[in-house]
Amino acid sequence: MSGTKAADGVGLQRAYYASTAQKYDEMHVEEADEHSFALQFMISILEQFGIQSILDIGSGTGRALIRVRDSVPNISITGVEPSAELRRIGHGKGLLETQLIDGDAMNLKFADGSFDLACEYGALHHIPEPSKAVAEMLRVSRKAIFISDVNNFGQGGRAQRLIKQSINAVGLWPFANLIKTKGKGYSISEGDGLFYSYSVFGNYRQISKECESVHMLSTVNSGPNLYRTASHVALLGIKRRAD
Repeated sequence: MSGTKAADGVGLQRAYYASTAQKYDEMHVEEADEHSFALQFMISILEQFGIQSILDIGSGTGRALIRVRDSVPNISITGVEPSAELRRIGHGKGLLETQLIDGDAMNLKFADGSFDLACEYGALHHIPEPSKAVAEMLRVSRKAIFISDVNNFGQGGRAQRLIKQSINAVGLWPFANLIKTKGKGYSISEGDGLFYSYSVFGNYRQISKECESVHMLSTVNSGPNLYRTASHVALLGIKRRAD
């Protein structure tokens, strides 16, 4: 994607969140959604892997930060969210201004290994270059990385999924997506704002190169082949076991 188109997308995205900030939780947060399922799983493994500090990118109004804070009060939490409007709502919920801060997921202002774990919940499909964000998450994390996001190749009916998977298998999905989006590279919906075609599986190799082990689970009802049937997937990459 060209720099101009990416910049246009970021501007549209910021405007969307600014205009819908007061309704953000109502529109994007559900008690029993796929990210809530993934978040509970992540919380359950924090002690096992000796996690004492967490960075959450694309924090929105702070759902993941608050859930971790309330479940494991002794863990240090930091969230990066570029929307000032969403940060203000998070601060109003009790998150400190040092806990929910401004920042760019593709250019994190933290030193290597600053956090035990870096995570994201539904942020990568809103980022024009998700591989850059994943690289930054890997860079700043010492022990693990956790992703909960969409698998576009598992979305839709069986025939639709098969078509997308077949196109991707021959390496033509980026071109098909450009045609679908009329050259923009992104789509816009009332419920999700501006988003890009994304699959957690697109970053699997990148993550596995820097992790000792990678674990995946479906966060929605699916068949045994997650790539083919799961619309949302969580991934846990273990870089290093607890000291």
